[in-house]
Amino acid sequence: MAQVDRRTAIATGATISATAALAACGTLKNPTTAPPTSARPVGSTSSSAPPKARLIGDGSTSDTGPQPHQPTAEKLEPGQAPPQFVVISWDGAGEVAGLNLLSHFREVAKETKASMTLFLSGLFLLPAAKKDLYRPPRHQVGASDIGYLDDRDIHATIDNIGKAWLEGHEIGTHFNGHFCGRGGVSEWSPAEWRSEIEQAKSFVKNWRTNTGFTDLPPLPFDYDKELVGGRTPCLEGADNLRVAASQLGWRYDTSKTGIQMWPGRDRNLWDVSMQSIPFAGHSGQVISMDYNIMYNQSGGTRGKPSMRPKWQQEAVDTYLAGFLRAYDFNRAPLIIGNHFEGWNGGIYMTAVEQVMRKIVDYPDARIVSFRQLIDWVEEQDPAVLAKLRSLPYGSKPTGGWAQFLAV
Repeated sequence: MAQVDRRTAIATGATISATAALAACGTLKNPTTAPPTSARPVGSTSSSAPPKARLIGDGSTSDTGPQPHQPTAEKLEPGQAPPQFVVISWDGAGEVAGLNLLSHFREVAKETKASMTLFLSGLFLLPAAKKDLYRPPRHQVGASDIGYLDDRDIHATIDNIGKAWLEGHEIGTHFNGHFCGRGGVSEWSPAEWRSEIEQAKSFVKNWRTNTGFTDLPPLPFDYDKELVGGRTPCLEGADNLRVAASQLGWRYDTSKTGIQMWPGRDRNLWDVSMQSIPFAGHSGQVISMDYNIMYNQSGGTRGKPSMRPKWQQEAVDTYLAGFLRAYDFNRAPLIIGNHFEGWNGGIYMTAVEQVMRKIVDYPDARIVSFRQLIDWVEEQDPAVLAKLRSLPYGSKPTGGWAQFLAV
């Protein structure tokens, strides 16, 4: 979850109450809303058969070779306009019965030819009966501000995460206990972050031992190699997290807020943080995440039902405003963050699905994972990247792309 506090709201121009609370926004344990009512995609839901695997550890994970369905990162030709990248990412990434949103958006991604990043919470693979295995920094053993999934949902999450990877989606991390505010991740040292990361990896790498499930195949990736980026709870604690992540060889982090510019480096990582985008129907801007839009609209997860159609359209228009401000001008990647949640009747899930289906109709638009975006960025000539980074949002290249990137 990414919670906006009052200081962030002022800095980005977002509209928010002074009484905004640092609330944990993990997966709903007892969802009271139905899944989004938008039309469900049709067609096959089967995924590719897993390739031959080299089992790792207790057989929870495996090395199956290069990930399928990955695009080739191509260097821009002189004078060629860059693609318009859009990253759709999900904090938590659990599959909860009654919502079934991870499986649903796997199908949406197939229809829109999208790759997504799933920031998996390690605790979503750890049964509550084994919670004593989690030793969070500065908190009691087994503590968690997002609770634990029941066994049925852990089983479904493991199943969907494996299939998602085979379909080309990236598996990052949202860490574990989701501790925000005082005593939370904002105060953790690099060493404490390293402990949190190693525990998150351990819960993924040892789900078979921890759950006792025997009817699921191993996850088809080596998580030590797969994990190259993440997003912190509440967008807090990024500085020390980046120190630890750099030591671990990560490639990027998306745990701060910024503006729509091409990414640069911070502590040897690519900074692809959340962005402030125009807030449709409101003055100023808002962070490009469903939670921040929701909180500014309704102040909570169960706002007035009569307002939901208006709020849903505002969410669609907000994401599209951010998209067009990049697409028509500096072509900086648009970063969108989400949660598999039924907030305000599921309107934010419906909104992001509608946006994904609209975006794919634009020439040069590509919905990619963070890792795919970084692959492309690292393929480019540093001088070209420097020119791209010199373009402010809302500005077009002087003389058009052909002249601006001629050499």
